[in-house]
Amino acid sequence: MDYTKHIETKPGVLGGKPIIRGQRISVEMILKFLAAGWSVEQVLEEYPTISREDVQAVFALAYELVSEERYIIESKVA
Repeated sequence: MDYTKHIETKPGVLGGKPIIRGQRISVEMILKFLAAGWSVEQVLEEYPTISREDVQAVFALAYELVSEERYIIESKVA
């Protein structure tokens, strides 16, 4: 999916964070809700001005960002 059709950044809006195109709803906020256990349907109900494709674009952007980096996750042993 070409997330750039759904996500944009504007220097004067939310500090330049990625947002749903034409709105003041940040990608970060959508990811926060999904990470907290919200379903996509709950996000769409709470924010009826965004589409399912907008949420899919959030996933596409997140995938691109993590696939470009190498992460070392340390496991902590008690």
